Amino acid sequence: MDEDFLLVQRMRLGDERALGIFVEKYYSLILNYCHAHVADYGYAEDMAQETFARFFQTLPDYHHYGKAANYLYVIAANACRDFRRKNREIPVEELPEAADTDGDGLTMRLDIQMALRSLSEEIREVAVLYFMQELKQKDIARILNIGLPLVKYRVARARRELSVYLGKERV
Repeated sequence: MDEDFLLVQRMRLGDERALGIFVEKYYSLILNYCHAHVADYGYAEDMAQETFARFFQTLPDYHHYGKAANYLYVIAANACRDFRRKNREIPVEELPEAADTDGDGLTMRLDIQMALRSLSEEIREVAVLYFMQELKQKDIARILNIGLPLVKYRVARARRELSVYLGKERV
């Protein structure tokens, strides 16, 4: 049996330890996803927490069809979208908390963040899932509820636009 399926069943029965295991398993993935969509790390943490809160609210109605992470990404995307709608003006971006000791690593991360933010929302969503979260294109199609050909198109377009933005031949 699928580990996530068993965790969900245990969570439905009120097993606090299963809740902790589930959050520990997926929190960093969801936080990174939210941070790619919400510039401020503190707000990204809020969105990650909101994602899990929404997941646990819908737990009684949740139907497990494979990876729970896919459902979490859908919830996180909606939470980030809701946040951006409510907060059109976001405070100046903070430097990442875990800055590299050499400036090159930090500069590269900031360049990548700026490049991602230059993409349109639908292209950025696919790019984050594909390049940063390293999900398969078929999983991205399922998460975003779009066709696989559209995912492939958006990945290719993201690759081109990021290459141009970052001034490189290939991303």
